[in-house]
Amino acid sequence: MARKRATSHDVAKLAGVSRTTVSFVLNSVHTEQIPEETRQRVLDAAKHLGYRPHAAARSLATSQTCTIGLVLYQSADRIVGDAFLATVVRGLAEVAQQRGFRLLLHPFEEIGKSEAYISLVLENRIDGLIVSGPRSDDGQLPKLGEEGFPVVLLGQLKDVDVSFVDVDNTAAARCAVAHLIQLGHRRIGLITNAPLEYTASEDRWQGYRQALSEAGLPYDEAIVQYGNFGEKSGYQAMKELVALPQPPTATFVASDEVAIGALAALHKHGLSVPEEMAIVGFDDIPVARYLVPSLTTMHLPAYELGLRAADMLVKTIQGEEIAKRGVLLDTELIIRESCGSKAC
Repeated sequence: MARKRATSHDVAKLAGVSRTTVSFVLNSVHTEQIPEETRQRVLDAAKHLGYRPHAAARSLATSQTCTIGLVLYQSADRIVGDAFLATVVRGLAEVAQQRGFRLLLHPFEEIGKSEAYISLVLENRIDGLIVSGPRSDDGQLPKLGEEGFPVVLLGQLKDVDVSFVDVDNTAAARCAVAHLIQLGHRRIGLITNAPLEYTASEDRWQGYRQALSEAGLPYDEAIVQYGNFGEKSGYQAMKELVALPQPPTATFVASDEVAIGALAALHKHGLSVPEEMAIVGFDDIPVARYLVPSLTTMHLPAYELGLRAADMLVKTIQGEEIAKRGVLLDTELIIRESCGSKAC
């Protein structure tokens, strides 16, 4: 059996340093922050393990261009119309500008393409990546982590050693559904924000199920529909729900963009909100408060998500210490008219 190829993670563990330090030492990046004793320890560990830096990692470490890439698993047309993402990008861009970096936006729909991320880094001369909306079937991110590329996720991937900034999607979704249960609803539908391969979508689905279980309510796949980021998917999903012999009396829609389409479908069918269908969304995009009825939703700190992710990535690129490699920001239930709460 062939011996498993050593990675920068292995070298870092043996030398007792970070993967960033390993990358700087082995790729001859000169920095006064690395003591000679530490440098020698890394070299000895690499020699002992027979580790050789990946060509792409070597290129990244030795030719900084002050450019960071934002990779999104969405098409360009979806990105343009995504109000939540626009606010995240504003936070990213502010930090990038302050720290002297350019921000390159890259829509990326091809899942699992061999060496795709590494090609992106080399072809565009990018110093680091922020990946928004990671997917569970993405085989490239673990490889990037092993090779020591500066990467920060806007989201999370379980069992993958990559820095991230996120919210607790499961807890937030559980809170949203629990609110509808507190209002007396017992048949509560779900429209996801995206396919469940997207980890945030799966986490919100899990939160929905947890809230039902905690209230002693059954999970019914018949009242679960799967959105796909935009209003159109929300419109179609709600059409399916209201056509059921026993439609739900309330629906948790795991994205405000998707909820806009769901509300339009209810209006088209002559159903009043919240009297005949209560709705709770997710994200708290700026237009949510101006919808008719105004949308009850989970507020996510979109701007701060962008700020924190960009700051974490730039610090990683520049070899600075990061207090936490995983950051979870707070969410808040914003009660408005669409849920039918007396507090509206």
